[in-house]
Amino acid sequence: MKEKTLSIIKPDGVSRNLIGKVIDCIENAGLKIASGKMIKMTKDQAKGFYRIHEGKPFFDSVTDFMSSGPCIVMVLEGDSAISKYRELMGSTDCKQAAEGTIRKLYGTDIEKNVVHGSDSQDTAAFEIGYFFNGLEIMAF
Repeated sequence: MKEKTLSIIKPDGVSRNLIGKVIDCIENAGLKIASGKMIKMTKDQAKGFYRIHEGKPFFDSVTDFMSSGPCIVMVLEGDSAISKYRELMGSTDCKQAAEGTIRKLYGTDIEKNVVHGSDSQDTAAFEIGYFFNGLEIMAF
């Protein structure tokens, strides 16, 4: 089934010049980039994006990190895009991620793990809408 999902190359991936390597992984997995842009989230934008985690011990840390530098946000499309991209990303903890996954290859710790991806269709709808309006989602 064709799906859309959100992908973020986090500030650590951008600052370490991993954008091309991550995009290569995405395209080699058969996913299509339907839209993308570079952004710099404010702390308030990061808090809004991660609001589901408000009150958890890592909330301040993750929102500080995600607002610390530029990110690449992308809408990915493809058959079973959500599960396919989650498998490609690997475990949140890069030390436990499977060999060949983005996080195993490039992550440095549980927070600086290079990428984010939606975990369900409902989450994907919210996350895509958070960064893109319908007019922005087009192949480039």
